[in-house]
Amino acid sequence: MDFSLSERSQDYLNRVKSFMEKEILPIEDEYFRELKSLENPWVVLPIIETLKEKAKAEGLWNMFLPVEGYGPALSNAEYAPIAEQTGRSFIAPEIFNCNAPDTGNMEVLVHYGSEQQKEQWLTPLLEGKIRSAFCMTEPGVASSDATNMAATAMVEGDEVVLNGTKWWSTGIGHPDCQVLIFMGISNPDAHRHQRHSMVLVPMNTPGVKVERMLPVFGDLDEPYGHGEVSFTNVRLPKSAIIAGPGRGFEVAQGRLGPGRIHHCMRAIGAAERALDLLIKRAISREAFGQPLAKLGGNRDIIANARMSIEQARLLTMKAAWTLDTKGIMGAMSDVSQIKVVAPNVLQTIVDQAIQIHGGAGMSDDFPLTQLFAYARCLRLADGPDEVHRLLISKLELAKYKNLMKK
Repeated sequence: MDFSLSERSQDYLNRVKSFMEKEILPIEDEYFRELKSLENPWVVLPIIETLKEKAKAEGLWNMFLPVEGYGPALSNAEYAPIAEQTGRSFIAPEIFNCNAPDTGNMEVLVHYGSEQQKEQWLTPLLEGKIRSAFCMTEPGVASSDATNMAATAMVEGDEVVLNGTKWWSTGIGHPDCQVLIFMGISNPDAHRHQRHSMVLVPMNTPGVKVERMLPVFGDLDEPYGHGEVSFTNVRLPKSAIIAGPGRGFEVAQGRLGPGRIHHCMRAIGAAERALDLLIKRAISREAFGQPLAKLGGNRDIIANARMSIEQARLLTMKAAWTLDTKGIMGAMSDVSQIKVVAPNVLQTIVDQAIQIHGGAGMSDDFPLTQLFAYARCLRLADGPDEVHRLLISKLELAKYKNLMKK
């Protein structure tokens, strides 16, 4: 197991670091000030489009896809350190066209989309001309078990008809969001993992309505947002179904493996940023005649944060390597492990950074409250901690099945 980067992937990482330091991080504070000052913040500021064009011109574009013909085709292990770098900024992923949920939706289309679906939706997504959303979680059921899903995608002749309500559909508030992937039941009598279908839904389809945008700790996360969306007798051609009826869970499994690695590496980058802020504050502020870094258990906090980040990074790199070499079925435990570990590491370090900053840590003068909300959300997104722990324990216990009592 070798995590050393090839010369080519190291070059991409170096160029992403340079672009981040020179182009993105210096303008991030001003970007958010300008956005929040607008009467309508659900817009794309010109600086974002300018930086997207710069990134595209430098070839720092679509780096997440490990498939030839769609970009540099970096492996998951090669892309992981790049994702970590982009996690240091809230706006970097979009600038490199590597932001969720578009990355997962593009992967779905690459692997499962028809030629017509690719032409209509994948091409403009790859070009960064449109955005997308993923509609799976529902307000009326415990969505930690996706088989609880109540929304339907019933085939009627040459059409598929969608009904139901989804929420926490990230990115649906973006002004360029033009297509949704909707998951619903097509055959309630089939095997529990063969009942569902995924359907491509243009935003302007009659019957699709964004009921409200959902705040996270009081923040609407403009211009992306998380929406509650109703689907009422939404009629689409049967060709809008991805890979065919009944294959929704199969598609979902392929989508979530790489996406979870991206999330976790970005979380590690965010943890690095939080630790950097923590240390700078701890050595620049004094109390009781000493720098904060020397007071109480703050040195232990710093040391533990460094060890936690390194452990989380190594575990995530192992998961990426396993996904590359053994596929999603061989990497299921590793992917679930990182999905529990990385967000919890981030949440702990951000909480400690807030404490070191005192009252300032709870203000908008620093990005710590945003980072905390991000960490807390990530412990639920793509499966809550408890579900991943359940899978990890199930796979561990399976190794001892000969000793288990029937």
